[in-house]
Amino acid sequence: MKKMALIILTIAALFASASTMHEELKYYFDRHNVQDEGYEMVANYAQYGDTLLTKLPAKPLQLLNIGHWKGIVRKGTGMERDSLGRIIIGNYEADSLTNGLRADTAGVYSGDFARGMANGHGAYLTEEGVYYEGKWKDDQRNGFGFSVSPFSHVRAGEWKQDKYLGERMCYTSERIYGIDISRYQHGTGRKKYSILWDRLRISYLGKNQMNAAGVVDYPVSFVFIKSTESTNIRNPYYAQDYLKARQWGIPIGAYHFFSCKMSGSAQAQFFLNNTLFRRGDLPPVLDVEPSHSQIEAMGGPAVLFRNVRAWLSAVERRTGVKPILYISQSFVNRYLPEAPDLKRDYQVWIARYGEYKPDVKLAVWQLSPNGRVSGIHGEVDINVFNGYHTQWEEFLETMTLK
Repeated sequence: MKKMALIILTIAALFASASTMHEELKYYFDRHNVQDEGYEMVANYAQYGDTLLTKLPAKPLQLLNIGHWKGIVRKGTGMERDSLGRIIIGNYEADSLTNGLRADTAGVYSGDFARGMANGHGAYLTEEGVYYEGKWKDDQRNGFGFSVSPFSHVRAGEWKQDKYLGERMCYTSERIYGIDISRYQHGTGRKKYSILWDRLRISYLGKNQMNAAGVVDYPVSFVFIKSTESTNIRNPYYAQDYLKARQWGIPIGAYHFFSCKMSGSAQAQFFLNNTLFRRGDLPPVLDVEPSHSQIEAMGGPAVLFRNVRAWLSAVERRTGVKPILYISQSFVNRYLPEAPDLKRDYQVWIARYGEYKPDVKLAVWQLSPNGRVSGIHGEVDINVFNGYHTQWEEFLETMTLK
């Protein structure tokens, strides 16, 4: 009976935690479109509480046996205990369990079964209120699914052997694409190239980005230009590229490449002294991508983040908007947990070149370093805004310089 009580208590946890997950679900729908994989599944959960765990067998339970079945062909609704001691209330056809509820020491599973294991579509709810729904294979989350929790954001995407891989984004003309450039887009050595601002179109997303719908021919909807680095390096093409972008009506922002050898305050002053700021510009960006050895040489993560905070604070005071933090996925994994305030308070522009969308809340995703743009010589970093046109218009209205 303890296992039966667990079933009831765990289902109750689903509803008890619903209010704490409301904001996460709202964020998910703000950033997704009905065409995105899994949208309908998450929508059913959010709008109607339509979960497999609330769909108990319709017929009255026929208590055929508690324990291992022997010498009887099972059909209809019944209850059993599997070889691991887990109670299953389910439906049987031709002596095989097809779907039902199963309780273990951590929570309750409801969904399809095959060979006595979770296989097909199913859901699992832990005692703490973490809910997963999606595909299963041999008792493991495998395939597309989504997870909501009182403790973290919505994770919707592909799972493999019980591990979350991420969301595989479908690239269409409805998404908002942009680029970031520096002096390298004007050539190296003696060969110099101009950017043909009247011809800019994204024609290739990069070698790792295969999930594009139709022909890739997207407008450049925003551009970030490198302005400065450390306390003594300026991009010689910054000003002319800035003015050209504004001339062609492309939303533009500037970024500073952070150095571990100089103080954050001094770097902020150098950036502010050498960067143009006008009404409607995108938030300034701090590009933080030091190596582990560079972080250790400056005194460790605590010293790094103290200087990063100094840059962010100084630039926000001067411009009136919160800067964006540009970091890599490896930096997120290794160092960002040591600065929860930055993760909480600042929008993230992340570099991740795999096929899965980063598992963080973000403003912009740099999805490729080797895209192609008509009008620019050589390879170009390709970025996608985390949202659709409605969210992009809201971003331009609320987050840009006033």
